Amino acid sequence: RLHLVTWNVGTASPPPDVTSLLQLNSLGPAMDMYVIGLQEVNSRITNFLSDLAFDDPWSIFFMTVLSPLGYIKLSSVRMQGLLLLVFVKHVHLPFIRDIHTHYTRTGLYGYWGNKGGVTVRMSLYGHTICFMNCHLPAHMENTEQRLDDFEKILEMQFEGENIPSTLDHDVLFWFGDLNFRIADYGIHFVRESINNKRYNLLWEKDQLNMAKKKEAFLQEFIEGPLQFKPTYKFDLYSDVYDTSEKKRKPAWTDRILWRVKNLCQHASKEGEFSEEEQTISVTLNNYISHMSYGISDHKPVTGTFGLELKPLLSDPLITLNPEGEWSAEHDVLISYSAVPEFPSSAWDWIGLFKVAFRHVNDYVTYAWVEDDEISSNKDSKQVYMSAAEIPDMGGEFLLCYYSNNLQSIVGISQPFQIQPNRTLIEKDLTQEENSWMQKPDNLESLDEF
Repeated sequence: RLHLVTWNVGTASPPPDVTSLLQLNSLGPAMDMYVIGLQEVNSRITNFLSDLAFDDPWSIFFMTVLSPLGYIKLSSVRMQGLLLLVFVKHVHLPFIRDIHTHYTRTGLYGYWGNKGGVTVRMSLYGHTICFMNCHLPAHMENTEQRLDDFEKILEMQFEGENIPSTLDHDVLFWFGDLNFRIADYGIHFVRESINNKRYNLLWEKDQLNMAKKKEAFLQEFIEGPLQFKPTYKFDLYSDVYDTSEKKRKPAWTDRILWRVKNLCQHASKEGEFSEEEQTISVTLNNYISHMSYGISDHKPVTGTFGLELKPLLSDPLITLNPEGEWSAEHDVLISYSAVPEFPSSAWDWIGLFKVAFRHVNDYVTYAWVEDDEISSNKDSKQVYMSAAEIPDMGGEFLLCYYSNNLQSIVGISQPFQIQPNRTLIEKDLTQEENSWMQKPDNLESLDEF
């Protein structure tokens, strides 16, 4: 279950609430993955330089919302105003590998990153998935430039060995402020059609729909029906279309499309690819806009998808567990085992995380798998963590094994309890009792304390 968001936020700060945007009150099963593509994130040079060193406000905001619900930020990539975030449920972490990011500048002939694309790719249960968040050139007359820029973004190559090109991924999601407009029709006809909810009258003059009929490289991309109002351009904090002097014509600038590689093969080699051999399928369950958000002149758009996968990976590379009772009163042990083909490294480590951790660097402490190893046999190994590193107050935690070669978490334990440090608690209680005993009998003097 994948929930994908695209939103041109117009340099605004995050809104107070995103419950409806992320469908957190949905009665159905929880999402497995959130993919959030933003455009026009505040990219003034001071903001951008500080965001290079620290997470930007939007990343922090979504981590704050999603981490208590059991999601971690798997990956992110930013290019000035473009930001792409991927969050995933803990349970899937060991089956997501080969995560890579890339960005492509197209603004000012590729020298400026105000337009272009940011991309995250991964292997999900053995299937290759790619997410591409784009901000293409604006204005009615720039259709050809939009198409040229998108072709350039599609041609980019990830760094690393044996990584498929963008179009060679099993599934490619393409979304963002694509800036396609409604051609030919005048503003009054467009607005009247919208007011009467006769959106279908406008579809054939939507520039992206028109381009899909002509451009071969677009014909393999699928989009749900545009059964919602055009998402641009609105007066701020309203659902009223542009009342400024420019009076921009409404348009579906904010879009979500996808492409399934095997379906393309099937279409080109009819009869050679049976449905039984299809190992991955994508179903669009919901494609809507969210009119209640008014922080920018665009409304956010979401697509909720079902990805049906025949797992090509069914076992984690690493299985790990805490041994015995854990507390800060003594050193603790971790046991783990690896599959024979696991490419281990001296730089691998096991992190102790709070259950609601935000991202891979959000560990409480860690142990190096080689330096801190205390025993090893053909079936399993043991690593120790010092008592000094264990949180005194205890709580619910997880262990995660991070692979340096694969640059990802490849094993995760079940949640477990760390017991509070009894010695410390007893010491605190004794100090508290002593402080009360030392208080004066004269009640009038209590104010001084």
